[in-house]
Amino acid sequence: MKHINTSKLLLFLIIVFAMTSCTAGGDRFIEESGGFWMGLWHGFILLFTFVGSLFIDGLEVYEKNNNGNWYNFGFLLGVMFFFGGGGKGSCRRRR
Repeated sequence: MKHINTSKLLLFLIIVFAMTSCTAGGDRFIEESGGFWMGLWHGFILLFTFVGSLFIDGLEVYEKNNNGNWYNFGFLLGVMFFFGGGGKGSCRRRR
């Protein structure tokens, strides 16, 4: 069995904590609504939030208390940035 490097494990745990600490549906958005930047972040961490929501009750993928179109636009951009955005298909050579 290989020895796990402690610094790599610590870095991994910090990244996981950072990704899951700012998920949608928290107490932060009770008084103020989520805007463009929160939508962008929630879209970017969609995969991690989805996996976490399968195991944790109350963890939501999408912020219910948002400011509307700007949150939705940011969420869509975040998803496109993380998953590639479909731009690769337009660069194919046609034969």
